[in-house]
Amino acid sequence: MAYCCARRKALGGLLLAGITVGTGVVGWKRFAAAPVELPEAEVCLDAPPSAYDPASGLALSAARPIPVDARCPVCGMFPARSKEWAAQVIFNNGDAHFFDSPVSFFLFVQNMERFMPGRGVQEVVAAYVTDSAQPTPPAWIAAESAFYVHGSNALGPMRSGNLPAFSDAGAAQAFAQRRGGQVLAYAQVDAQIVASLAPAGSHQHAEIDKKP
Repeated sequence: MAYCCARRKALGGLLLAGITVGTGVVGWKRFAAAPVELPEAEVCLDAPPSAYDPASGLALSAARPIPVDARCPVCGMFPARSKEWAAQVIFNNGDAHFFDSPVSFFLFVQNMERFMPGRGVQEVVAAYVTDSAQPTPPAWIAAESAFYVHGSNALGPMRSGNLPAFSDAGAAQAFAQRRGGQVLAYAQVDAQIVASLAPAGSHQHAEIDKKP
């Protein structure tokens, strides 16, 4: 499905998924934040989902390797080029979408109807982010159990602030002490925080900060 030149003008304070690995979705959370308008951007991209391959030997809800041609449905970048920042969402029909960073992931799950008309968060069976403590090869961790550092000097794939993710709270705190920022649990990454980090429509692929 092509999402060509679609104008992104999403409001914050929408549903944010509390996603669990398995065959169902639980713990949906609604943030009480005031509506936050994200930066408006023109997005021209074709970001079809990656279908589930039973021959892979992986469970339908298991984290998958990033296809080299997969594109982020939020910004159009290729997540395989920035694996240390990547995230993924898996739907109940086996389709998966990959994201260049946690910020793009949060933008997607908080505003899914904008980026994926016809899809709903109730169809999500699993979501993963990359553990910044083990970026190469990527160590996938459940998005809802991760700890995120907001406000550090680490730059994501688009050379702007992002949300480095960690499986361990201690590792996240140690990172924040070195690089600045505060440690947030999944539910604390609200729409206002995500809106403040949303890229202003630039798709230029800058050199990646290899050690966030």
